[in-house]
Amino acid sequence: MAIETSGFLSLTQVRPEANVFELLADLVPPREFQQAKFSTYKPSSEFPSQAKALEAAKSFTSGTGLRKIFGKSQIQAPGIYLDGGFGVGKTHLLAAVWHEFKGKKAFGSFIAFTSLIGALGFKQALEALSKFELICIDEFELDDPGDTMMMSRLLNELVPLGVRFAATSNTPPNALGEGRFAASDFTREIHGIADRFEIIRIEGEDYRHRPLSFDFKNQTDEDLTDWLSTKSKASTAVDEFSDLLKHLSTIHPSGYGKMLAGVSHLALRDVRKLENQVDALRFVAFVDRAYESQLSMTGSGLALTDVFSQEYLSGGYRKKYLRAVSRLGAMMS
Repeated sequence: MAIETSGFLSLTQVRPEANVFELLADLVPPREFQQAKFSTYKPSSEFPSQAKALEAAKSFTSGTGLRKIFGKSQIQAPGIYLDGGFGVGKTHLLAAVWHEFKGKKAFGSFIAFTSLIGALGFKQALEALSKFELICIDEFELDDPGDTMMMSRLLNELVPLGVRFAATSNTPPNALGEGRFAASDFTREIHGIADRFEIIRIEGEDYRHRPLSFDFKNQTDEDLTDWLSTKSKASTAVDEFSDLLKHLSTIHPSGYGKMLAGVSHLALRDVRKLENQVDALRFVAFVDRAYESQLSMTGSGLALTDVFSQEYLSGGYRKKYLRAVSRLGAMMS
């Protein structure tokens, strides 16, 4: 059955061009956390570490507490690292830090900052970010040696300039036997300044009760047509899965968010298993931006939550893929 796409948007027709001012202007919390405050974070009584993390984040933001000893002097820790699994409120606290900090500030995912460096070059990105007093990095990724070392260098360059940092981990609670927390990875990889971060572990269950595996059924074009019949053409995009992947390869990841401006629903046709890891990682980056935009997604062919092979889900980038599967499931639900 052919899908009537007339009148719907197409992401493959969008070619965003962003300049340095737009890239920096985009460094704000995503829509889901635009109103996040310390007062709206509700720690679970079953997990005392959540209340402790709330107080630690407040102290860091106000500049009180969280003092560490370096040599003979005791100074304010320039960084706080919120470490825990999915759904324990790390990003909420990070966004609250950003909202309630009074100085010049930037907020972005780890990939947003690596994309900024990729788009501008390290020197220009360093110069631009040195203008901020606080930089919040959501889901600091520790499974890509190149990106991790690049961010380590960036932090090492910015800390002596007085820039402060708040970061969260991206460790899922069942990271295939790796353990719950990424703190040891963080302190090992962020050379030179890891000991200047106050590491706050947050335990708990996913408050959204989001499953870590899904059983969505494969859909037909007829199912897709039924889904589209309830959506506004003005805010719904329809694209072939292969065409979208090809289009993503021609755009810097820093532009993926702009591709989605004005789009609230996305339907992908002929979804298939990803057999090229470069395509798979690009799609992960796209999923992150789609999730931040609170898109609703569906597709015909293979269920979107099944696009990553077991080899990828158990390989070196498994944390990224597990996060993407979780986010795809949320957008499809």
